[in-house]
Amino acid sequence: MKEDLRIRGYTVGQFPNPPLVFAIVGLVAGWILSSGSTAHAFARAVFYVGLAVWAWLELSDGVNGFRRVLGALGLVFVLVSLTGDLD
Repeated sequence: MKEDLRIRGYTVGQFPNPPLVFAIVGLVAGWILSSGSTAHAFARAVFYVGLAVWAWLELSDGVNGFRRVLGALGLVFVLVSLTGDLD
C-alpha cells in the first residue's frame, strides 16, 4: 500500500497517522451518539486526546513549517475548546 498520493513528485494526499484517525473516529462517533450520554462524552474525549497528540507530534516533528503551524493551530483549538467546556 502506498503511503501518499504524489503528482509530479509533490505529495497531494496522505493517509492520516493513527492519532488523527482516532480523532476523526471520535468526532464522527460524537456526531452519531446522543448528547449528554456517557458514550458521547467518551467519544469527545477520544477526539480531543487524538487531536492533541496529533497536534503535538506535528508541532514537534513536522516535516515542514506548514505542518508545524498546523500542529500549533491544532493545540490552540484543543485548549480553547476545552477551556470553553470547563466554564
